[in-house]
Amino acid sequence: MPTFDTLISTTELADRLGAADLVVCDVRFDLAQPDWGDAQYRAGHVPGAVFVHLDRDLSAPKTGRNGRHPLPTPEQAAATFGRLGIAAGKQVVAYDQASGMFASRLWWMLRWLGFDAVAVLDGGFAKWTAEGRLVASDVPTPVPAPFAARRVTPTLNATGVVASLARQTLCIVDARAPERFRGETEPLDPVAGHIPGARNRPYAQNLNPDQTFKGAGVLRAEFEALLDGAPHDVVVHSCGSGVSACHNILAMEVAGMRGTRLYPGSWSEWCADPSRPVATGT
Repeated sequence: MPTFDTLISTTELADRLGAADLVVCDVRFDLAQPDWGDAQYRAGHVPGAVFVHLDRDLSAPKTGRNGRHPLPTPEQAAATFGRLGIAAGKQVVAYDQASGMFASRLWWMLRWLGFDAVAVLDGGFAKWTAEGRLVASDVPTPVPAPFAARRVTPTLNATGVVASLARQTLCIVDARAPERFRGETEPLDPVAGHIPGARNRPYAQNLNPDQTFKGAGVLRAEFEALLDGAPHDVVVHSCGSGVSACHNILAMEVAGMRGTRLYPGSWSEWCADPSRPVATGT
């Protein structure tokens, strides 16, 4: 069977359900209601899917200075993936309620550790159910597997971002909504604004009205206009807490624009230190 490493359609997933090499992960989440996704999963999910919680499974403990969804260590992440039954030879499919914002975090974390056979369900659970596809309410117990990181892809930390500002060596792409980027409102973090010099690409701009991803050609044209000639290897993605930034990384990979990096701490880490500069406006 083919390997999927960016997106998978509902039809392609339906055709693969029940395969021994398939691991489906339900990553539905609500930032305002952390238990919402778990309740939704228990009410109904893609058959065979295991639930993955953004806070408990895809984040490290918070210290107050490391952001709202700190990145686990590679060892912690590998242990989580092994517990979920992910190992070499498996095809992983991640989905959330619709947009892929939370599913892309799992997608990115697996790619971060060198596991490439992972894809986000295009259109998420909303599209799956709208098409009348099978839904289950049983809670399967994952069979642990020997997950091993093949590599650890470099990320960027706050120190690296600070060091780049004077030299303007990085192209920071911020995935938050425009009003948050401009500093007009901030519903989640104590300080409003953005990292000086950052460019705004709200992750929602990667999607069609039905919450599926735009085509590769459209995405490429839009990102090329945003980057304005900046090479991919200087692009660093940020957002509020290192989640929706992964959506932009996924969109760029769909567009064939690989090799960009993540600032996992993102704005929630950046603004926790008052010595770091803050910009507002466009």
